Amino acid sequence: MKTILIVLAVAVAGILLFATTRPDTFRVERTTTIQAPPEKIIPFLEDFHKWPEWSPFEKLDPSMKRTLSGAEKGKGAVYAWDGNRKAGSGRMEVLEVVPGSKVSIELAFTKPFESKNLAEFDLVNKGGATSVTWSMSGPQTYVTKLMTIFVSMDSMVGGDFATGLANLKAAAEK
Repeated sequence: MKTILIVLAVAVAGILLFATTRPDTFRVERTTTIQAPPEKIIPFLEDFHKWPEWSPFEKLDPSMKRTLSGAEKGKGAVYAWDGNRKAGSGRMEVLEVVPGSKVSIELAFTKPFESKNLAEFDLVNKGGATSVTWSMSGPQTYVTKLMTIFVSMDSMVGGDFATGLANLKAAAEK
């Protein structure tokens, strides 16, 4: 029994130590091509009133409380939410809109855990079509580093980004 406890303690200590070697930041991204010019796509990104048309996170909690404030759209537009365990709660604010090429959003979660990340949509005009990359990046706390030993940030949100981009593609190509 003593040997098992020693082995278990060494294994736990090893995992805790290994977590300190993980990167201090993370980045998750997905890309798709939409058969529409950037000018038709950016309104879906800079206007939080349009997010229910495509964002996969809108479906996590049908009774989620949403509050829109700040600017109507573009820089300064704010979207706050408070939902169930899956949706959590937090706030997004559009930081920058570069016409035809980029929308940057500060994403601050308060539940299930606190974090502040940067979400970006980069658009590249491909002559009638647009390559859209949705990315999220931010710092990794020690707890996040420990958690991502077992489940990567990419596996946690990458599929949602792919779904969101497919929904955005369908909405923008109408």
